[in-house]
Amino acid sequence: MTDQNITIENTVEPVVAAAPEVAQPEVVQEAQPQADTRPDNRGRRGARGQRGKGQGRERERKEFEQATIDVRRVARVMAGGRRFSFSVAVVIGDKKGRVGVGLGKAGDTALAIDKAVRDARKHLVVVPLTKDNSIAKEISYKYASSTITIIPSAGRGLVAGSAVRTVLEYAGISNVVSKILSRTKNKLTIARATLKALKQLSKAK
Repeated sequence: MTDQNITIENTVEPVVAAAPEVAQPEVVQEAQPQADTRPDNRGRRGARGQRGKGQGRERERKEFEQATIDVRRVARVMAGGRRFSFSVAVVIGDKKGRVGVGLGKAGDTALAIDKAVRDARKHLVVVPLTKDNSIAKEISYKYASSTITIIPSAGRGLVAGSAVRTVLEYAGISNVVSKILSRTKNKLTIARATLKALKQLSKAK
C-alpha cells in the first residue's frame, strides 16, 4: 500500500449572519358595515307610539270640553311663613247632555286644572234633553248659599248668567231661562247648585 500524501484542505465557508427579518405590519382591512336591509320597525313603532299618544289627547279633548270658571290663590300660614297654592274650579261637558263640575288644588295652576278635570269626571251628570235641547220641566235647587231656578222657554235660546250659563252651555241645554235667587257671587257654589238642579231631571227620568 503506497502512502499517498493526501492533502485535506479545510475549506471553511464564511458564515454570513442572516439579517433578522423585519416583520411587515399586517394590513387589516376594516370590515365595512353592511347596509341593514331590514325594515326599521323601531322608528315606525316610535312614530306609532307618539301618534297614539297624540290621538289619545285629541280624543279626550273631543270627548269633553272644559272651561275654567274660577281661580283663587290660597295662602296657608306655616311655621316658616305663608305657603301659597291655587284653587281652580272647572266645568267640563260634551254639549250632548253630560256635564260635570270639579275643584282642584295644587301649588301650580296647570296641576290644579288637571286635578279639577279629574274631579269633574267623577261627578258627571247625564241630563235628559228634549228635541229642542231644552229641559222637560221647571227645576229649582238650593245649595249652600245659592238658590237656582231653571225654566224651559221655547224659542228664547239660553238666557243665563254667571256660572249657570257655563254649566248649561257645556251640557248642551238651550231654550231655557235661569235665575239666581241669592246674592252670592261664589261661582263654584252657583255651578254646583246648577249641577244639583240638573241632577233632579236625571233622577226623575
